[in-house]
Amino acid sequence: MNAERQSVCSRFLPALVLIPILAVMAGLFAGSYSFAMAHPTPHRVPVGVVDEAPAVGTFVARLDAGLSTQLEERRFATRAAAVEAVERQRIFAVLQAGPGGRGVTLELVPAAGASVARVLATAAPGAAAQAGVPLTVTSLKPLQPGDPQGLAIFYITLAAIIIGFVGSGQLTVHAPDLRPLERLAAIVAYSALGGFAICAVVDWGLDVLHLPFWESWGILTMTMVTSALVFTMFHILFGRWAILPTWALMVVLGNPSSGGAVSWPLLPQPLGAIGRWLPPGASVNAQHNAIYFYSHQYAFPFLVLIGWTLLAAAVYWIRRYRHRPAS
Repeated sequence: MNAERQSVCSRFLPALVLIPILAVMAGLFAGSYSFAMAHPTPHRVPVGVVDEAPAVGTFVARLDAGLSTQLEERRFATRAAAVEAVERQRIFAVLQAGPGGRGVTLELVPAAGASVARVLATAAPGAAAQAGVPLTVTSLKPLQPGDPQGLAIFYITLAAIIIGFVGSGQLTVHAPDLRPLERLAAIVAYSALGGFAICAVVDWGLDVLHLPFWESWGILTMTMVTSALVFTMFHILFGRWAILPTWALMVVLGNPSSGGAVSWPLLPQPLGAIGRWLPPGASVNAQHNAIYFYSHQYAFPFLVLIGWTLLAAAVYWIRRYRHRPAS
């Protein structure tokens, strides 16, 4: 009788453990995205101011008050210098006096942050009316026509992240006898093919984004490899429960803070600060620079991806013989 009870308990125990865990993960998943994206609020938005015209100063003060935030004014002697700062992604808009010194011209930079541009565009007319100055709003660096909301980079990164660690999980289940180097080769193979497929569908198939194909393919491949190795690391540490920390790090925390759906200046803290240091944020950053700011690509997002990849690979390599989790 006791043996039968123990058999029943052992049969139902995993499900009983999983039910509350899945409920909590569902709540965290919904909460993290809602917290980050439902009410984007500027915290500190750097804008370029080309001249010291009184109308510009009055407008900026009204705009700052209307946003309930701090507009960080950066002064430039010429518009060309301000445009160079835009290319380096140091500012999100350029303000200067209108023709003949009358009114204000606001040049938005949707490619630097679509959500920031939308917030500024919404608040600017009211600020101009309060300041009593004519306002002209233009777009200095627009988004591509196939992606008017600026969300495609977020979606292709999300696809790479999820397929990356799901693929690693499938290798664990269906190819458990792979040796470490064989497993790594399989990860690199499906990551390269997956990255190519994403680029081909988004660019050639649907014409959503015109990609710098080789660079975008390389970034997506790196992203999938990193995501796969993060799961592999957690699997060697936690066995069959590896999906929980992987999902928490990459999806619950990493994707909402990536800056892909809501730009970093609009994210609540500390999400805006830590997102750049996680694989989804690094991938979005690298892809964003490659597509819109190709003349000013930075090493930092690639270093973040490489750092996570090396960390995960090192943990897996060191622990592979010390810990043999159940498949």
